[in-house]
Amino acid sequence: MLRKFGLVTVLVGLMVIMTGCFNVNEPIQSSSTGIWDSYFVYPLSWLMTTIAEALNNSYGLAIIIVTILLRILILPLMIKQTRSTKAMQAIQPEMTKLREKYSAKDQQTQQKLQQEMMQLFQKHNVNPLAGCFPILIQMPILIAFYHAIIRTPQINPSIDASYTGAPQQFLWFELGVADPYFILPLVAGATTFIQQKMMMVTDNPQMKALMYIMPVMIIAFAAFFPAALALYWVIGNLFMIVQTYFITGPNVGKNNDEEPDTGGAKNK
Repeated sequence: MLRKFGLVTVLVGLMVIMTGCFNVNEPIQSSSTGIWDSYFVYPLSWLMTTIAEALNNSYGLAIIIVTILLRILILPLMIKQTRSTKAMQAIQPEMTKLREKYSAKDQQTQQKLQQEMMQLFQKHNVNPLAGCFPILIQMPILIAFYHAIIRTPQINPSIDASYTGAPQQFLWFELGVADPYFILPLVAGATTFIQQKMMMVTDNPQMKALMYIMPVMIIAFAAFFPAALALYWVIGNLFMIVQTYFITGPNVGKNNDEEPDTGGAKNK
């Protein structure tokens, strides 16, 4: 599980780095060149703009709709990830017993622990990394949507000095600037915590730490980034909370004595 935690941390760091490795300070247009802008970012920007124009220029509603559409698009991956987490949760009691049995820190004992762990995974047809692959696959889609939000002048006028349109309002905030009342950042952090709490395996101290670190990071980012991005985080988190509830129930992260349900995490 430490390796899995490390992989998740690397992916989060990679996502943060990638958001700054492209033309984030240039508006996205139909004339934008390059595979990333032409085939990932611009189509999402065009979709948001088209939906907004159909809804009386409500870019806030457009962001909500596109967020939901993207979440539906990657839903099969998220279901696989959720079920993999549930399968890992189901065998936690056996994993705990193995750690207690091989608690010594010498190399030979730890090698024996790893062997026993692998046998346990094979016995229940569980792939401990199965929940990480969907994250890797969906990252480009979500990063592209992040770019589409901050590089569409109608949403973030500061990205294009030649844009003369009025700032887009939604509810109590402007989409192109940070929420002045910090309501969205707090909601984004709270929904991130709830979503991770529902998915957390209670016997995993590394994931427990991540459960508290990630909401703080989200609040910090959302407090300074355009409110449109915080809105995207909130809607995405709410979608995942509902998804997790209906796929696995509200207690996915709680240990129980039932037989492991590993049907969704088999190696294929």
